Amino acid sequence: MKDLNPDTKYISWQTLFLMALCTVIGIDDIMYNFQNQGMSVIFSWVVMVIFYVVPYSLMVGQLGSAFSKEGGGLSSWVRGTDGEFLGYFTAWTYWAASIPYAVDSANEIIVDLGWALTGSEKFQDKISNTTFAILTFLMFIIFIIVEHHFSKSMEVLSTIGGGMMVIMIIVLVVLAFVGLIKSGGHMATQPFTFSSMIPKFNWHYFSTIAMLIYAMNGAELVAPYVTKMKKPQYDFPKAMIALAAMTAFLTILGSFSLGIYFNANNIPNDLKMNGAYYVFDMIGHQYGMGKGLLYFWSWTSVFFNCALLAVLLDAMTRMLISDTGERYMPKFLRKKDKNGLPINGYILTVSLSAFIMILGIFLPDMNDIFNWLLNLNGIVSPGVTCWIFYSFMRIRKNSKKFPSKYVFIKNDKVAYAVGLILLLVTAIATIMGVTPQDVPQGSGTWWYELIINIVSVVVLIGLGAILPGIRKRETKYGIAFDKPQWISMIALIIIAIVVGISLGATKLPLRGLYIFIEAIIALLIVWIIGRRKPNLSNGFKAEEN
Repeated sequence: MKDLNPDTKYISWQTLFLMALCTVIGIDDIMYNFQNQGMSVIFSWVVMVIFYVVPYSLMVGQLGSAFSKEGGGLSSWVRGTDGEFLGYFTAWTYWAASIPYAVDSANEIIVDLGWALTGSEKFQDKISNTTFAILTFLMFIIFIIVEHHFSKSMEVLSTIGGGMMVIMIIVLVVLAFVGLIKSGGHMATQPFTFSSMIPKFNWHYFSTIAMLIYAMNGAELVAPYVTKMKKPQYDFPKAMIALAAMTAFLTILGSFSLGIYFNANNIPNDLKMNGAYYVFDMIGHQYGMGKGLLYFWSWTSVFFNCALLAVLLDAMTRMLISDTGERYMPKFLRKKDKNGLPINGYILTVSLSAFIMILGIFLPDMNDIFNWLLNLNGIVSPGVTCWIFYSFMRIRKNSKKFPSKYVFIKNDKVAYAVGLILLLVTAIATIMGVTPQDVPQGSGTWWYELIINIVSVVVLIGLGAILPGIRKRETKYGIAFDKPQWISMIALIIIAIVVGISLGATKLPLRGLYIFIEAIIALLIVWIIGRRKPNLSNGFKAEEN
């Protein structure tokens, strides 16, 4: 670190590059998209790196520089261009997008531990969907407690897990290519030609673009450090070009490595969940290490996902509560315990995470739940990325009002057009990403996943639109709702969700219409109950001053 940063006042471009790399790409990202697109994903990675990652990263640099006094956060960018409410709503959508990510991370810990303890995927056949959901929920509770009492241990886990994750990707690529040479060029994917890397531009292909965006976003997390560079106008582009080059190396060669061990024309259906374990098991046996490499990867993934879950649960809740302020965030959600933790915010986070898990219980098996959660991440995460391009367009429309040390494309009109193109591409990919993946199109499971995709997005985003109204009632009456109102509204919502999920699990031909009707009826009743003036003498303590 001292060699990279001889002057401690500044961050070198090499350090910023390493920080960004850990937030952008991982071995699972390569695995997910290989299952979606096969060997043609190599073509997609090349196009995405050149025409998406590079401009996206450089736009983030200018936004971080323009709003350096606000800390460079995504919501502060939107707040700076469009005011408090849109800034709040951006913070909410960013937080809401973290919910499926946190659930997915908790799921991965269960999978990691199964492999780390048994060295096989057979344990997955013994776990029912309900057990999988309960274990995932327990992970949330455990890591809230761990984060509360052992925060320093999470820093250690982050260092170990994050560092080893990058190393294992490089190990995968190097050993795969050495093994290819040793085997005389034998590949599992046959035939392997240039034409096999060109995708078929159909609906399935375009509906998987969102997952590529999900795999490659995250550079905005290093935006606050742009102004801490000695010469950001020169050093930041170096860091982002290095990021693009390393991303290209890892994704293109990583995908090629998977083609060595997996037949891209006949990919296992559980590749997203178990693919990394399969490939390290095969490499380990190829090099005479037995299951040694598999176990090493399993524990690396355990450390990485444990640290990731703890950070997500704490950081995303704190960001939401502290960043949105008093104007739009209800008082009871901002309440903190004696240790300064937003306890009711944690409850909201865990409750919505439980809601997401319940939606997946009626899917056929554990692998379907895992794949569906990834699909959901591929919807909400790119959707939030749209805010970045929107903010960039706003500052370039009035560049004199938003000066910055680093500028991406000096011509404002050209820069605005580039931002608009990426916004449209991301928005279209997000909408098309709602289409379920990994299940037969038009099947009962396909329709059920489509319904719960829409329900998840509506609930996660819709709640953010409701909270300012609740805050307004707090300001007007002192409390938002009294005990009978809270109890009856929450009970109705839970009943409506259970009924909707149960209908979705049936094979009724018009179940989508039935779910829509019962949801509208439930919301109308909740609205009628919530309109009444609350009884101040009969409120919960959480809402009291």
